[in-house]
Order: sequence, then structure tokens, then C-alpha cells
Amino acid sequence: MNVTIVDYNSGNISSVINSFKEAGKDKVNIEVTSDLNKIKLSDKIVLPGQGSFKSCVDALNGISGLVEALNEFAVNNKKPLLGICVGLQMFADIGYEETETKGLGWISGKVSKIDNQNNKFKLPHIGWNEISIIKESKIFNNIENNSHMYFVHSYEFIPEDKNVISATTDYSSNIVCSVEKENIFGTQFHPEKSHKLGLKIIENFLNL
Repeated sequence: MNVTIVDYNSGNISSVINSFKEAGKDKVNIEVTSDLNKIKLSDKIVLPGQGSFKSCVDALNGISGLVEALNEFAVNNKKPLLGICVGLQMFADIGYEETETKGLGWISGKVSKIDNQNNKFKLPHIGWNEISIIKESKIFNNIENNSHMYFVHSYEFIPEDKNVISATTDYSSNIVCSVEKENIFGTQFHPEKSHKLGLKIIENFLNL
């Protein structure tokens, strides 16, 4: 199986690479690239994201043909894709970090700043927090409800269709922390930084 971690200069993704190699053992060929042909020939894709919504979208758009290749892979061919952190947020129609920025439009919704209730909650939301699994998801196979995952973010994805939400976390409000729509999966938390349970989620994605 060929799995591509899309490297579009969005920050340090070494921990993502290491976790996927560990979870995949020697059974999975992991490529880290933005090569369009390799993306098209992949069985699965991982879309990481660090930094702001705008900087990640700009970086994706800065590589000629990359957004089109991702659309072909995930929307037309319906192959499995996992977005992590801002990688998930970019599924939205629009984001409001820095400035209003158009997203990929794969899952209708918006990305807005977390309501920290007049500084009652610190931003960014950083560290370990419980996730509440609200619908059965293939990537949560053998993951117990209320497990702890690792977060670093100040913005949240608010999808229009609540049926895509597979898990939430409580921080100021119920924040969407995992989505699933057909072949498209996303986590707001960082599975690559969430120890054994995070590795299990990665393994579940690889086993789809």
C-alpha cells in the first residue's frame, strides 16, 4: 500500500512521518512529497497542517496543480484521506484566521476563533483533553470514549452538517475534534502526538 503524506511546506511534519512509519511497520510504503503523479497513484493521503489557516491554504495553492490533484483523489475518486489539525480545517468552505480565506470546500462549514469567554479559557487550546465520541467512526476502532488526545489550536471547524461530526472535546464549548464524511476523515487533535492511542488511530486509518 502506498500512502502519501503531502509535504507542501506547512511546517515541521517529522512527527507525522515517524508515527505513520511506526504504525505502518514495514507493510506500508510512506512517501513524503507534493509530486502530483505520486499523489494520484497513492492508495491513501495524509494532509497535515501547522500554522494558520491562511498560511496553509496559501502554501497548498502555491504548488501548481496540487489542489486539483487532491480534489481528484478525495472528491472524484473517493480514496481515503486524513486531515490533521489545519489539514482538517481546510476541508471547510471558508476560514477567518488572519483574513477571510477560501478553503477546499469538501465539507461545508467555516473555521472560526474559539470563543474563549472573555479570556476565561486560554488560547491556544494546548495540551491533553478528553474526546467525546458521538458516532461510530472507522478510525476510532478500539478507542474508548473519553480517551485523551493532544491539541494545539485557537480556531475550530464548525460544519453545517452535524452528521459529519464523529467526536467533540469540551473547551469553552463542544468543539469539533473529529469528522468523517464517506472517505474523508479529519482530526483537530494531533494523533502523532497522542502516544499509543494516537498510533492506534493512525493504524485504523491505514487499515481502511
